Amino acid sequence: MSAALLAVLIGYVLGSIPVADFVTRRAGAPNLRDVGDHNPGFWNSRSVLTRNQSLVVFVGDLLKGVVSVVAAQELSDDWRVWFLAAGAAMVGHAWPIFAKFSGGRSVLTWVGAAIVLSPVPAAFCVLMFVLFWAATRDFSHGVKIGVVLYPLAQWYADGAWQAAATGVLMTIIGLRFAMAVGFDSIRAAAPFARRRDDAAHDDQPRE
Repeated sequence: MSAALLAVLIGYVLGSIPVADFVTRRAGAPNLRDVGDHNPGFWNSRSVLTRNQSLVVFVGDLLKGVVSVVAAQELSDDWRVWFLAAGAAMVGHAWPIFAKFSGGRSVLTWVGAAIVLSPVPAAFCVLMFVLFWAATRDFSHGVKIGVVLYPLAQWYADGAWQAAATGVLMTIIGLRFAMAVGFDSIRAAAPFARRRDDAAHDDQPRE
């Protein structure tokens, strides 16, 4: 078995471990797919779990990305294999074989992988997040700033190819968010869709 295939297999299996499900069942909490935003991940777990229990979910989902990339680095010196392992872990988290292919949005798994793939850009983005959060107490926008800055910082530190590979990984997150809100809702909200609907309405005969 090639190093790349083994790295992908390890990444997918690790990503498929349903950490949130384990924690909620042990705590006697409701299934996260039935409450809140229906996402079996850290953010939604905060609505039904204690802070420490949610922290376990946070660390567990983060470690999926970390361990997957570290394992790939042990198997190969090729950075492309590392990114394949990261992507496999994210796919496993999003569509886990151990949870009927119903998983989360892979954000924390991506963050864990990103920390190992490019430590210096990751540290820079964490610093920017901490400074923004300390100044504004706005956690959500601080996280978004860190996420947006990461591929730019990575481009500067590691080159365009690795930044582009990160962009591919981030499309997995985008796909899961799109699936969560529904593709129909996205199409309906798009400007070109509204124009098309208006045109169709104008073409209909009026009383």
